[in-house]
Amino acid sequence: MMPLSETLEERREIGRSARKNTPRSAHANIGNTDRDPVQLLRENSQGRVEALIPLRYGRMLASPFTFYRGSAIIQAHDLAATANSGFHFQICGDCHLMNFGGFATPERALAFDINDFDETAVGPWEWDLKRLAASLCIAVRHLGHGDKLADEVVATVVQSYQRWTSTYSALSPLELWYELITFDRLERTATSEDARLHIRSVIEKASRRTHETMLPKLASHRNGVWQIRDTPPGVFHVHGKNTLFTHDDDWLGLGEWPKLMAPIYKHYLKSLGPVRCNLLAHFSMQDVAFKVVGVGSVGTRCLILLMVDPHEKPLFIQFKEASTSVVSRYFEAPVSKHQGQRVVHGQRLMQGASDPFLGWTTGPFGRNIYGRQLRDMKVSATLELFSKETFREYAGLCGWVLARAHAKAGGQATEVAAYLGNGDQMTEALVSYSRAYADQVERDYEIFRNACRNGQLEARTDADMSADFAA
Repeated sequence: MMPLSETLEERREIGRSARKNTPRSAHANIGNTDRDPVQLLRENSQGRVEALIPLRYGRMLASPFTFYRGSAIIQAHDLAATANSGFHFQICGDCHLMNFGGFATPERALAFDINDFDETAVGPWEWDLKRLAASLCIAVRHLGHGDKLADEVVATVVQSYQRWTSTYSALSPLELWYELITFDRLERTATSEDARLHIRSVIEKASRRTHETMLPKLASHRNGVWQIRDTPPGVFHVHGKNTLFTHDDDWLGLGEWPKLMAPIYKHYLKSLGPVRCNLLAHFSMQDVAFKVVGVGSVGTRCLILLMVDPHEKPLFIQFKEASTSVVSRYFEAPVSKHQGQRVVHGQRLMQGASDPFLGWTTGPFGRNIYGRQLRDMKVSATLELFSKETFREYAGLCGWVLARAHAKAGGQATEVAAYLGNGDQMTEALVSYSRAYADQVERDYEIFRNACRNGQLEARTDADMSADFAA
């Protein structure tokens, strides 16, 4: 991004002037919902492992909220017909509340940040804020807390984003680059003892989620090497007896896993640089397996590589296929030719600190892939345990994190803050938007559920598919 030549006051005026073309009240519009949600989901499932697509739909079928998590393509389609302020930069693209969480920085601090960037791309910042606000509304409704709390939580996230964007507009680019939201910082700024206790509980939980604690849960030591255990459909060996790949899949034709892994790992190392490569040279490959992840990602190719060092200390690297972002499908902007590089670039731009082993690669037959550590002190929210006050606290925290991510990645906090102003216009618009879009999601969910019932789509639960292997 080129340095901005305007003065700060000129940039503020640009932000205020954008209200003339796009009044903040315009953001209450939910967009073009004249579409077939089932057809969009089918389009989004193309290229995935065929046998896992029913599992994707089965996980989405659990509730309107899980359906929303798995259907970023539908909201991107709808948002394409809405107005935006004209300030476009790197956004998350799938900014629902479950894509925030804790993880370890390279310095081993526990940070809270956005942690999923599969859909990151250049787009309107409003798309992230709207997806986050609607996710909060849908989650609060789904958990039975009522529309009043849903409105309050949406208002909290918008006001937090507005307040922190204003704060970040006063920071220099270098100050923004160093800005990191750690759990220690959250504990110091928490407004209630309940919140502080929750934060301490999360820190304790994260400290137990390391590669060493994962090793005995995921693998067994046999004949001098560690082997990942099959627990289908969640984890299985691509070339093993429990594989969910069909015989005509190109990966199966490669033979055993070293032939599959060799080009992926070779290209991955090139993206890391010599320092990280030197560190990884101390590890030897033990095993590779397929791992099903998330809700919306089910069926995309995802491998976990288990390596150990001379001290038998493990390192798990996850390699995940990256396809075209749903943002790029519906918003025209320059895009990376390599989808794995797109994910890595977006994550490094938006996060306060990123995984030291974050890199990209090209797999066999040209598939774009990115790599990162698997579950290194990673923790996410357990919404079912949230009190009403915890929901409000969490909404405010997500708004803060999103404001920081946008300010760092876009360098346009001054313009966005001026556009938002100090009043409640944007808050009122997004409360209305979230209510209306939550209603739309519930209608789409019913269409989706009927499609699963009448056989248009096949949906299977994890338990159903596990039973196939038990039998």
